[in-house]
Amino acid sequence: MPTPPSAPRREHVREHHGDRVVDHYEWLRDKSDPQVVAHLEAENAYAEAVTAHLEPLRQAIFEEIRSRTKETDLTVPVRSGDWWYYGRTFEGAQYAAHCRAPVGEHPSRPEPEAGSAVAGEQVLLDGNVEAEGHEFFSLGALTVSADHHWLAYAVDTEGDERFALRIKDLSDDTVVDEAVTEIGYGCAFSLDARHVFYTRVDEAWRPHQVWRHEVGTPAEQDVLVYEEADPRFWMGVGTSRDDRWLMIGIGSKTTSEVRLLDAADATGEFRVVAPRREGVEYEVEPARDRLLVVHNADNPDSDLAWAPLDCTSHEQWRPLLKAEKGERFQGIDAFDDFAVLSLRRDGLTALRVLPREEASDTGFGAGHELPFDQPVYQVGLGDNPESATPSIQLVFESMVTPRTVSDYDVASRSLTVLKQQEVLGGYDPDAFEQRREWVTAQDGTQVPVSLVYPRGTQPDGTHPGLLTAYGSYEASSDPYFSVARLSLLQRGFVYAIAHVRGGGEMGRAWYDEGKLMTKKNTFTDFVDCAAHLVDSGWVAPDRLAAEGGSAGGLLIGAAVNLAPERFRAVHASVPFVDALTTILDPSLPLTVVEWEEWGNPLEDPEVYAYMKEYTPYENVRPVEYPAILATTSLNDTRVFFTEPAKWVARLRSTVTNDPATRPILLRTEMVAGHGGKSGRYDAWRQVAWEWAFLVDQVAPQAARAAAS
Repeated sequence: MPTPPSAPRREHVREHHGDRVVDHYEWLRDKSDPQVVAHLEAENAYAEAVTAHLEPLRQAIFEEIRSRTKETDLTVPVRSGDWWYYGRTFEGAQYAAHCRAPVGEHPSRPEPEAGSAVAGEQVLLDGNVEAEGHEFFSLGALTVSADHHWLAYAVDTEGDERFALRIKDLSDDTVVDEAVTEIGYGCAFSLDARHVFYTRVDEAWRPHQVWRHEVGTPAEQDVLVYEEADPRFWMGVGTSRDDRWLMIGIGSKTTSEVRLLDAADATGEFRVVAPRREGVEYEVEPARDRLLVVHNADNPDSDLAWAPLDCTSHEQWRPLLKAEKGERFQGIDAFDDFAVLSLRRDGLTALRVLPREEASDTGFGAGHELPFDQPVYQVGLGDNPESATPSIQLVFESMVTPRTVSDYDVASRSLTVLKQQEVLGGYDPDAFEQRREWVTAQDGTQVPVSLVYPRGTQPDGTHPGLLTAYGSYEASSDPYFSVARLSLLQRGFVYAIAHVRGGGEMGRAWYDEGKLMTKKNTFTDFVDCAAHLVDSGWVAPDRLAAEGGSAGGLLIGAAVNLAPERFRAVHASVPFVDALTTILDPSLPLTVVEWEEWGNPLEDPEVYAYMKEYTPYENVRPVEYPAILATTSLNDTRVFFTEPAKWVARLRSTVTNDPATRPILLRTEMVAGHGGKSGRYDAWRQVAWEWAFLVDQVAPQAARAAAS
């Protein structure tokens, strides 16, 4: 049995509010330190050695994912102007190619076979070409100008989410501008495409400035058009669907502000739609002759208002639609003849179409909702670049229904399926069942859990299971279809998503009850859901695995501290497990903007004490823990590799695990960011590696079968 690496203990003192903490592993922070890199490489070598016997299972899972995936494929073509835009993937290629074809040669939407040519096809950007010579590749922007002559795109080849901006002339496929070497996510063209607007990030990785760049000029001549001084706020820049407006969205965790500029007046001044008010969040959607505003000024679950195009104050907002009890308005998309409201109800997503009605004071008539009859699912708008359209593209999926793109005709209320994700190998959705159950939490709250499992599975207490959750930032873990998940289901797993507090599944109160000084609800909800799976017989007591990433990795770390006996194995991906250390340091990326999510322990001793009670790194106990796999990336700027590295070091020095049966592993991608490896085949191999570890722990017979 290999010997696990032992991180040297070096004294580092942290002292706040009279509390003195000696942190022996804080030295694992500097990725330029050869000793740090050597330790990470030793951890990688140990993880490979301990799991070497799983190579057949890893290869089997990888091949299952690949064999079920239509490797050469294309997305549904979407019309914008005189072009159909779509994406292509090719067998053996890691990345997609972004393409278009002229409407003149295809008056109706082209419906080619995946491997066949499209008349007049133009490749705008081939990710495989851009990625040549790089271990990592990611696009932070891909924007075509309103006249469809220029393409702006942004490339990251390190994983640190700092992108180089490039502008291509689509008439001859030449890159004409590489002057701007570092931007944040996204960019936007002016109407005449002479200028590009982009964001820059500060040392804390916060998008804090919007700049205007004239195409073809040196970056030194770029003009700063807006700078946000409040460190709680960050921003993004974009355009309205009809290309008439340039938009800057500015927001903290609790407050927002929107600024507009006529896209034909690129050198003009952005106008504030409504000055920010502490605690009020709003978003704006231009709708021809007016603005539509989703806001929480009067209702924590938000209402819909309208305002004149030249609005400069919230006092000009007029009511259009109020959220009913149990509804949460999330966004509005405007088209020439209707608008589509995205909302949540009873823990599920929904869409409501509001027709234009010129005689109405609001400009809109009574809406109707699109019905869906599955017990758990998610639905949302797809790619809809045109405002002048009689129909909209929808995307629907569930835990048994592959991703389905449909065209919804608003006038006839008819739905036409355009494309459903093809699962090769004879996938039968009827071979699996999905359901929603409700778990009674410690305080009596009913927490929804979505389950999927092979049809005929009985809750007899014998099955392996995997429970996952996120539970932060009002982000909802909605049910979704996964080709990779089929590899677990075919091995008899019950797969469950716990919709714990801190997420947004059940409305704004659901989020508020799992943040700040109620954050512990997130963790106890998860433990209660784990107990329910076992107590109800869906999963065997010694066969439950758990998985979560980023803030969901914090959830995993906190849950195993609370109830290590509930889990046989866990995977914590890029886990935020040293939360208190991070949130105490305002010089670190994202810390200040996170204070409205977690609290400010630097200034508030109660917040400090509360966070110290749950942060995983601070609360490891000298008892037997589950087998643990922590995965991270060296260039992650959101959750530093330091956090899981320190956590694993403390786990090894504290818990009573037998490393032969319940190993504690750290695996670091040395060239990647927060999302792990970027190429699709590399990502599949990464999933196969991680799930093979969990399968081996809770369904070891499957690992043995793969090796035989």
